[in-house]
Amino acid sequence: MFSLAIFLVIMSGLLHAVWNLLAKRSVNHVVFLWSFQWVAVVVYLPWALAAIGRHPVPMRGWMLLGLTAGVHGTYVLLLANMYSLGDLSQVYPLMRGVSPIMVPVLGVVLLGERLSAPGWLGVGAVIAGIGMLGDWRRPMASKSPRSLSQATWLAIGVGLSIAAYTTLDKVTLRDVPAVALNDGSNLGNLIALSWWAMRSRVIQIEWAAHWKTIIMAGIVSPGGYLLFLTALQMAPVARLAPMREIGTVIATILGIVVLKEPQGWRRMVASGLITVGVILLATQG
Repeated sequence: MFSLAIFLVIMSGLLHAVWNLLAKRSVNHVVFLWSFQWVAVVVYLPWALAAIGRHPVPMRGWMLLGLTAGVHGTYVLLLANMYSLGDLSQVYPLMRGVSPIMVPVLGVVLLGERLSAPGWLGVGAVIAGIGMLGDWRRPMASKSPRSLSQATWLAIGVGLSIAAYTTLDKVTLRDVPAVALNDGSNLGNLIALSWWAMRSRVIQIEWAAHWKTIIMAGIVSPGGYLLFLTALQMAPVARLAPMREIGTVIATILGIVVLKEPQGWRRMVASGLITVGVILLATQG
């Protein structure tokens, strides 16, 4: 069962990297993300309603679902702004590297927990990788609206959001079927992006340019996360979530090869450090 869970998580990481590539290539990131949320909500809604019909959701489940949908909405807003400022091969490893080290580091600092030597090696590898990728000046230090420092700090915010919704989703799964949780998260994303998408006035332009990839992302994105939620029902989140970070290397490769982004070797080394560090934390920490 655990082997199946690992396989589902790795596939989830691959699909996550693919739809993030599609989002980065879009004309308007907010409109692209908003548009494919519509596709996701509509495509998966019948399945979600059928699951709720078989397993009625208690009040506690609806409250948790609303809370995690709000966190997902925050995540997708930060994500859209992040991709307007930074390269995929820079910001994707950053955002995926932040969340896995938060829990063990906070456990050591606040709760007096201990990490093994390989665990500390993993923390060091992740921090080194993050350090290589980021521009750590204060966001206001550059007058450019597209400064790398802003992209760095947005990626940190996205990573923190990922840590928050992953933990909330694990709790919510006790009361809400995975497909219903997934569709509720998509709805939260849709609501969070709606005002900005409508204000942009480029919805028709985005659809004309990328309608095929919008539909693909609308199926792939929730499908990939549904694989992860299914795996969470088979094994502890602390053992599975880090394995999803294999998508970090995949997204970096896609950014360098497909999008022709710079600093290829530096970013490959950094993403490799983050991935190895996360796996060390998961298996040896």
